[in-house]
Amino acid sequence: MKTKLFILLIFLSSVHLSKAEIALPDIFSDNMVLQRSTEVTFWGWGNLNEEVTITTGWDQKQYTAKTAMDAKWKVLVSTPGAGGPFTITIKGKNEIVLKNVLVGEVWLCSGQSNMEWSATTNAGIDNAEEEIKNADYPNIRLLTIPKRTSQFPQESVPGSWEVCTPDTMKDFSAVAYLFARRLQGELDVPIGLIDNAWGGTPAEVWTPASVFGDHADLKEAAEAVKNNKWSPGFTAALYNAMVYPIVPFTIAGTIWYQGESNTANHGTYAKLFSEMIASWRKAWGYEFPFYYVQIAPYNYGTEEVGVLIRDQQRRALKLIPHSGMVVTSDIATIDDIHPPNKQDVGLRLANIALKEHYNKIVGTVHSPLFRKMDIQGKKVEVTFDNAEGLFSKGKKITHFEMAGEDGQFYTAKAIIKNEKVILSSKEVKEPSKVRYAWDNIAEPNLFNGAGLPVSSFTSEEQ
Repeated sequence: MKTKLFILLIFLSSVHLSKAEIALPDIFSDNMVLQRSTEVTFWGWGNLNEEVTITTGWDQKQYTAKTAMDAKWKVLVSTPGAGGPFTITIKGKNEIVLKNVLVGEVWLCSGQSNMEWSATTNAGIDNAEEEIKNADYPNIRLLTIPKRTSQFPQESVPGSWEVCTPDTMKDFSAVAYLFARRLQGELDVPIGLIDNAWGGTPAEVWTPASVFGDHADLKEAAEAVKNNKWSPGFTAALYNAMVYPIVPFTIAGTIWYQGESNTANHGTYAKLFSEMIASWRKAWGYEFPFYYVQIAPYNYGTEEVGVLIRDQQRRALKLIPHSGMVVTSDIATIDDIHPPNKQDVGLRLANIALKEHYNKIVGTVHSPLFRKMDIQGKKVEVTFDNAEGLFSKGKKITHFEMAGEDGQFYTAKAIIKNEKVILSSKEVKEPSKVRYAWDNIAEPNLFNGAGLPVSSFTSEEQ
């Protein structure tokens, strides 16, 4: 009896294996965009030792792979310059046909609510009705990663690519869409957007567990982040479930808007953020550009937590190669943590990408950033990067402060001279420190010639 049962189990197992079909992660679907002019990775599952053949519609070239003992297969496919639509056929014992595929530029769009925010979320965005009506861009494709958490890295996540229409755009990330619209207008190639943002999330949940294993200070700081009703409360929860499953789908780069949920442990944010980005790049296997948004002024209360996060984001630029930061102090709504002006955010992110990654535009695309201070007797000369055409919107430059060795800051008089700022204060005879816009709700008035606001800063070591 036991022998017959054993034989029956073997037979049933063989029937199951014989019917096993090749499968793809859901990130491969109709309407997708593949990264142009490179080798992109296709991967999936099948029967043991099953041969898989991929035929590309742009050149009819065939690529083959065999499943390994873990029933997985992987193959590199060469992509053309740009174009489409194409058909891609993946064939084993069964056949999968991917239709309406474009080849162009693919960007990962991540962060918390200000990245997730769509044209119809709550109060929406500025000019939402008009933006939705005009969102007919068949060469922009949208993929939303649904909210998932996991204690362990996952191999796939649900989702499918959609063509950008007024109906699909209205519930998609507004920042990402506006970023793509500007890119496509300049590059004239298809743009693919992968939105995997989740409102209310700290950077810790987007960071793999290995980072906290390697850095005890980050592990300790993570414990200061309190659970909330919007966000999962354990480290790596979203990396495991929403980032890891789409590695190694080839991307051009990443845009990021987050930081508001890290005010409780602001002191380690620059390190955490740089380590998170390094871990993502390591997972993908190359150093893609990473452009992010500095959080906007908002009334967090009496503590200076908002400006401290902004300063950590400013300092992180020196830790993160191939990065850029958008400053938003001029488009804030200090009583609303979700500024509805997403148009300028998307535009500024896109301009950084167009200049730094694509070499398509000239001129200044970065906000002025503090470089150094030189004490000249009772005065201080402050030098900035990206300061061409420095000017103030108003008769007086606001929000500069000076301090002596006692550390007490006083309002400083500021004048522009040769694209530098000269500071003085009657209360400070021997200056040693300066700071600018050092307040959660500061909306200062100093800009460069490109109309981009100067980032808040302090000359003190943090």
